[in-house]
Amino acid sequence: MSIKSSNTREFKQFSQFSSLQEFNHHMEMWLVEHKHDFTKGELVGLKRLVRFAAKIPGVCNAKIGTLLKSIHDHYQDNGISRSTFKRMILKAKAFGIITVFETERKNGSQSSNLYQFNRFPSNELPKEEKMNHQNKTSNLIKINNQKINKRCEEPSTLDYSYVNSRVPQPFIELVKCFFSDAKTIEEFWKMVQIATFRFDCTNDTEGTLDISIQAFRQLIRKIKMTNLVKNPIAYFYGILTNKFMKIYLEKIAALGIKTHISLAFIDGIDPDWDWLQPNE
Repeated sequence: MSIKSSNTREFKQFSQFSSLQEFNHHMEMWLVEHKHDFTKGELVGLKRLVRFAAKIPGVCNAKIGTLLKSIHDHYQDNGISRSTFKRMILKAKAFGIITVFETERKNGSQSSNLYQFNRFPSNELPKEEKMNHQNKTSNLIKINNQKINKRCEEPSTLDYSYVNSRVPQPFIELVKCFFSDAKTIEEFWKMVQIATFRFDCTNDTEGTLDISIQAFRQLIRKIKMTNLVKNPIAYFYGILTNKFMKIYLEKIAALGIKTHISLAFIDGIDPDWDWLQPNE
C-alpha cells in the first residue's frame, strides 16, 4: 500500500495507541515474546525505531539513513549496517510487530517508509471472543429455564467434557490437566488455528497437533519456572508463532525461494539487551 507523504502530524491517524505509556506497555509485551528472535544489532535498530516513534506513539516516518546516523552517533561510530536494519524490519513485519507503508511525494516519487507499530494481541483476541459470546447468548435470555441460561452465559463453568468437537482430543487431554474449563481450552486451540492460518500450515493436521502440544508444554514449563507469564494464552500464541515461523522459512528455503530472513534467529539466540523506553 502506498500513501502520500505529508506533514508528520497527519500521520496521527496511523497510531494505534492513546499515549506513549500505552505504546511502551505494548512494546514491552512484544519484547517479552520476541527479543530472543533478534540479534544484538537488530535489537539496536528496533530500539532506535521505537524511540523515533515516540512523538506520535507507534508511528515513525524517518529515513533509514537518519535512523542509522542516530545509532552511529549514539554508539560513537559503532553503528549497524543498512542490511542489519532491513533484516530487523523483515522480522518485525513477520512477527506482526510493525506494518510498513510505502509513501510517495506529490510528484509520485518514492519517499521514506511509514512504520506503524501494532498492538500486542494479548487483549484484543479475548475481547473479540467475549463479544462474540455475548452475541451468541443474547437470544437465550428468552428461554424460561434459568439453569440453561446460566450455563450458556457462563461457559467457563463447563468442564473439559464440553469442549467443541473440533478441538483434537490429545490436545484436550493435555490442557485439561492445567486448565479444565471448556472455554479456556477452546481459546488455546483458537490460537493454534490463527497461527496455522498465518503461516499457511492449515493442511498439516498431524504436524499442527504435534507443534501445539510441544508449545503448550513449553508454556507450562515457563509458568512453573518463572513469574513472567501474565497472560498464558498470549504467551502460548507467541510460542506457536516462533515454531510455525521456523517451519514456514524452512519451506521457503526448500523451494529455493530467496529470503532475507535468516533461520539463525529462530534457533535460540539470547542477546543480553536491556529494553529502554523510547523517551529516554
